[in-house]
Amino acid sequence: MEKYDIICKHFDDLTNQELYEILKARCEVFIIEQNCPYLDIDGKDIYSDHIFIKRDDGGIAACLRVFMKEDEPNTAQIGRVITTVRNAGLGRKILHAGVLHALNVFHADEIYLEAQTYATGYYAKEGFEITSEEFLEDGIPHVQMRRKNNT
Repeated sequence: MEKYDIICKHFDDLTNQELYEILKARCEVFIIEQNCPYLDIDGKDIYSDHIFIKRDDGGIAACLRVFMKEDEPNTAQIGRVITTVRNAGLGRKILHAGVLHALNVFHADEIYLEAQTYATGYYAKEGFEITSEEFLEDGIPHVQMRRKNNT
């Protein structure tokens, strides 16, 4: 059985191999699996902290990014949440780590994300609430969700 440790690095601290594996995993899930051609490399990675779990072979089992939302003071944003190893509880583990990072490292008062509509229950388990009507992002239904810092 593989051991899954959470790694957190700012963009500048990622190795070339780690960055490659993160981008490869995101491409595999968002572009290939979901058949959604879009520009994944959007300029936000360079000022994000990347939280990820590696597989034994060095590939990415799960990852997300966290950054401060540009237009909202004290609000962190979580995005690009994926798992490539399914049914191992890694989605919940990586999201929980992202929330803790936003609260404890960025000291965010609120966390924002845009969730694919089918996944809202996943985010709700971590305290996120839907705060918008459904909208299409790259042809996929999404909603905005937020989580207040309740500590």
